[in-house]
Amino acid sequence: MPSQDNLYARIADFDSMEAELKATRQHLHAHPELSFEEAETARYVAEKLESWGYTVTRNVGGHGVVATLKNGEGTRSIGIRADMDALPIEEETGAPYSSTVPGKMHACGHDGHTTVLLGAAEYLARTKRFNGTVTLIFQPAEEAGQFSGAQRMIADGLFERFPIDAIFGLHNHPGMPAGTLLTRAGPMMAAGDTVKITVTGKGGHASRPHLTVDPVLVACNLVMTLQSIVSRNVDPTQTAVVTVSTINAGEASNVIPNNAKISMSVRSFDPAIRVFLEERIRKLTASVAEGHGATAEIEYEYGYPVVVNSEEETAFAREVAEELVGTDNVLTCPPLPGSEDFAYFLHHRPGSFLRLGNGKDSQILHSSKYDFNDGSLTTGAAMWARLAERYLNV
Repeated sequence: MPSQDNLYARIADFDSMEAELKATRQHLHAHPELSFEEAETARYVAEKLESWGYTVTRNVGGHGVVATLKNGEGTRSIGIRADMDALPIEEETGAPYSSTVPGKMHACGHDGHTTVLLGAAEYLARTKRFNGTVTLIFQPAEEAGQFSGAQRMIADGLFERFPIDAIFGLHNHPGMPAGTLLTRAGPMMAAGDTVKITVTGKGGHASRPHLTVDPVLVACNLVMTLQSIVSRNVDPTQTAVVTVSTINAGEASNVIPNNAKISMSVRSFDPAIRVFLEERIRKLTASVAEGHGATAEIEYEYGYPVVVNSEEETAFAREVAEELVGTDNVLTCPPLPGSEDFAYFLHHRPGSFLRLGNGKDSQILHSSKYDFNDGSLTTGAAMWARLAERYLNV
């Protein structure tokens, strides 16, 4: 691909910042805060941005931080988002910068996402090689599942208060080499829904099961039946996941309880499949329970929608990525069954969500042994800086 010469950010421009980026990332890693609790993280981020000359607005949709920087007479504005929250997991990495907060850790890499955007922010403020407005969105509560940080920031007037033309975000990607970038136009990450089912039977003595309606038996039948939906009811060319993840009933081995509860995660990429899965889950649950003489109550919670990347913005982001790291290091991302509340931003503005390689040997996301790969920090920061420069110099 033809070089864009040295007019725009390169990874080499961030080599001198690498130690600072690592220190920032490891500080954030050591001080995790859960969804809706990110007060100290937001303060840390806001103070850095203010020191670099950004106009900073705090408490947008909760602990959200929005920073803007205008340069020149350009009328275009680009939005770039990073998430800040951690997870309720006890860390087992053994890293010297491990979480200092019991039961909480950055097990999804949001410490890294925040750091690469801060790195780009510092560079853009120092070099000012763009013509227009940079809007940086540091979002809380991505892990919330419902009523998330993205939804709350939008409800708090994000796009009205901070006009932008397009929005971009990224997530690290375990299993791919550090410093690689992945893009995909169209549907990229799945809708994620949660289902909770309470089976009510008739409890009694474990020695006389014929006098009871055993909700444990019903729940176990439901586990097998519901997890057959994808393999037997969904077109094999479609992608969907139905996973029963919890089952809870009773406390004593000699007592058949009155109730049993199961919960499940449901993922889909197609709106019609999403509706079909709900219909099928409800119907099978009712019929299995009735067949055993029990009843079942269903709580069906629609979570994050599908992440659908805009064609034009994704093509642009891929072009910038190829300039930065070379075509061999920019890959097409497969559809991912995980979910992301960045999808809500894409309902309001065109944009694209990228993936950043976290290393072939990286632990999986949400693992107690996961850690963001500091070897990807300069690539991520340079990508955001170059993307902003290119977008605002069209």
